[in-house]
Amino acid sequence: MKLPKKFEEYLNQGIIRKIHPNKSRANFLIKGSKNSLQGIKEIVKKIGINDKNSNTIIKDSYDIIMEIIRAQLLMKGYTSSGLYSHEAEISYMWNLGFTDNEISFVNELRFFRNGIIYYGKILDKEYATKVYEFLNKVLPKLTKINL
Repeated sequence: MKLPKKFEEYLNQGIIRKIHPNKSRANFLIKGSKNSLQGIKEIVKKIGINDKNSNTIIKDSYDIIMEIIRAQLLMKGYTSSGLYSHEAEISYMWNLGFTDNEISFVNELRFFRNGIIYYGKILDKEYATKVYEFLNKVLPKLTKINL
């Protein structure tokens, strides 16, 4: 999967805009991501990952990652909107110290999540397991940064 452009390019294009830091909205996103994470963990613990819940695991994992990235952006005084806003938010991961491979995986996840939501794509247990493992790997790195 192709990497997104650098964060500054999205800022220059106006997809990312500078705002006053919004800590209350950031905290709301963090709380929501914690609730979603707890929900995913309960599903995995009680019934595991299977082909029937794989799309849910994938969508929720993506949403958790993106909510934390958005919280990071809001804490630093940024917001995004319009076409390519999710891609722009993913590009902020470079600013958070993530590798090209990690950013590429999240960008791929964005693509597959959109396929699920907008085109009815059904993904399998193997990919959902990979996504869940990735989520658990990057969460400590995502949540330790300025929150």
